[in-house]
Amino acid sequence: MTTTQYAQRRARLLEKMQHGIAVVPTAPEIARNGDSHYSYRHDSNFYYLSGFTEPEAVLVLIAGVSPKAMLFCREKNPEREIWDGHRYGPDAAREQFGFDAAYPIAQLDEKLAELMGNQPALFYPLGHDAAWDERILKLRSAVRAKVRSGIRAPDEIRDIRALLNEMRLIKDTHELDIMRRAAAISTSAHRRAMQFTRPGLFEYQVEAELLHEFCSHGARHTAYTSIVASGANACVLHYVGNDARLKGGDLLLIDAGCELGSYASDITRTFPVNGKFSAAQKDVYEIVLAAQAAAIGAARPGNAWDAPHNAALRVLAQGFIDLKLCSGSVDAVLENESYKRFYMHRTGHWLGMDVHDVGDYKTGGSANKNESDWRPLQPGMVLTVEPGCYIRPADDVPKALWNIGIRIEDDVAITATGNEVLTEAAPKTVAAIEELMKR
Repeated sequence: MTTTQYAQRRARLLEKMQHGIAVVPTAPEIARNGDSHYSYRHDSNFYYLSGFTEPEAVLVLIAGVSPKAMLFCREKNPEREIWDGHRYGPDAAREQFGFDAAYPIAQLDEKLAELMGNQPALFYPLGHDAAWDERILKLRSAVRAKVRSGIRAPDEIRDIRALLNEMRLIKDTHELDIMRRAAAISTSAHRRAMQFTRPGLFEYQVEAELLHEFCSHGARHTAYTSIVASGANACVLHYVGNDARLKGGDLLLIDAGCELGSYASDITRTFPVNGKFSAAQKDVYEIVLAAQAAAIGAARPGNAWDAPHNAALRVLAQGFIDLKLCSGSVDAVLENESYKRFYMHRTGHWLGMDVHDVGDYKTGGSANKNESDWRPLQPGMVLTVEPGCYIRPADDVPKALWNIGIRIEDDVAITATGNEVLTEAAPKTVAAIEELMKR
């Protein structure tokens, strides 16, 4: 993206604020052990507005008649740059990233105490970081202490994420292009994993193939911890041990996606370790695949957020009845929720800079309990569609179905006329999977 595009985002946010001051810190560096940090990843909201990737940085926006955007960042330091790499410093950052002003991060508290004065509202990600909450409240108190000098502190503190979440929910053409590229890399990685998999390997060896494909195409980080779950492990929704040996006759569930340009991809595929579905595995798999097809068909502009989920549920409920996992009519299974024993999660989530991206799912907010208030899907929204089935051993479950865990997940962008499945190239029909693994 260009500096102009980031500046346009800031201008949109300033317009939504109308008045007041906004403070948006980036993420802190986190120690992994005594002398090493986890790989650094900037805060998504901060990056969305700035394009700046260095740690120890804060964005300050002032709305009103003369709106301003200011960056606080690390100063140039030749000695530290020998060890840690290039730093822009305030002057270069202001010029290259299009800010009205930039200052050393060491001056933040002093400058903020000055900038907060006589601002009617303070916009800040309240509750996101306890240390920052304390810091901001202390600064506000310091401004309040100047009241006899005719300086007032902001009367109102508003969570800036309420505005940013709505902005980030609708992706622009540049964002969608990055997400297509991330999806293509992850699709290639899943194909590679299918071709590599065979009995006797360990789950982590398959994970290594995924990481190799990500890195070799410029996506150096995963969007989340990869799930490579064989056999019974596939019935653990967030399994990340990835250390079991693959056995012929088992299924392998891989839930993995790369991050590219700060945007996530998220794909799940399930396939047989030995390259050939058993009859029972195929029966369950075809039900989940049909449920996903119904859900993707319902992911259209104007449909409610939960329309894909409801479409998948009806197919799954009928499938569970056919497999003798549930009894009664489809409506009865849905009403008594007996299906939740084998399918206990929702059918998708927003996708973007975060793998579980921001944005309310209901028009009255996520806390809204009214089932009729699910928000309508709009062009530019991107969501995952990921029905599944997880069958653990039990006396009332046919033994042929024990330890079958299947999830099929794609990334879907809502368009003006329907949708675009960004990850469609990752094989998911029984025939396509078996053909690829045979080769």
